[in-house]
Amino acid sequence: MARTFDDARRWTALGTGLVLRAAGGLDDTAYAGPSTLPGWSRAHVAAHVAANAEALSRLVHWAATGEPTPMYASPEERAAGIARGRALPADGLTAWLRESAGALEAGMDALGEEQWRTPVVTAQGRTVPATEVPWMRAREVCVHAVDLASGVSFADLPDDFLAALCDDVVAKRSAAPGGPAVALGLPSGGAGWELPGDGEAALVTAELPALAAYLTGRDAGPPAADGTPAPALGPWL
Repeated sequence: MARTFDDARRWTALGTGLVLRAAGGLDDTAYAGPSTLPGWSRAHVAAHVAANAEALSRLVHWAATGEPTPMYASPEERAAGIARGRALPADGLTAWLRESAGALEAGMDALGEEQWRTPVVTAQGRTVPATEVPWMRAREVCVHAVDLASGVSFADLPDDFLAALCDDVVAKRSAAPGGPAVALGLPSGGAGWELPGDGEAALVTAELPALAAYLTGRDAGPPAADGTPAPALGPWL
């Protein structure tokens, strides 16, 4: 089933709550600890999520005013924002996370139906209607809530979000040549996903949280049907 705009708004609210819950009890020492992302501390992840809210708020401004407002001035500016954020004390970083999320939500609430149809440009250079902004944010907050490694897992995310996430990741991976061929299925059967690639597809079967973790590169994945390790996947975004 295709995701809807209302789904994305609902998932954004849910993911924001999970991120704020995961970050709420972190002090300076905990923020300095490792996230699930190689080379990134929890502070890196929190700063990235906060900076993402501000970047998406620029797209909301674009939709509201018609004034082209890029998410980031440059990749360097994006990286510098994360670096500044991770150096904040714990209370300052958590406040930035909360306030930037609130400002984005308020901005989205203020958009009218016609404004939501405004074409905007993502950080990857794709031109999309502003209605894609809630999905972009839902993806960020839900996945990075897990990356904070502070009590949230993919099993805490709703099945409809996980299915939409798998759809999105498979589409992006399928558009990039050179990856392994993988057929992904659920133990209950029914619909699954296929990653095109060279050779015979490895069959990987698992519940939705495990498939989402594998597809997004957060887990090595369950063994393939023949008992061999699941094929290693490259970067997703």
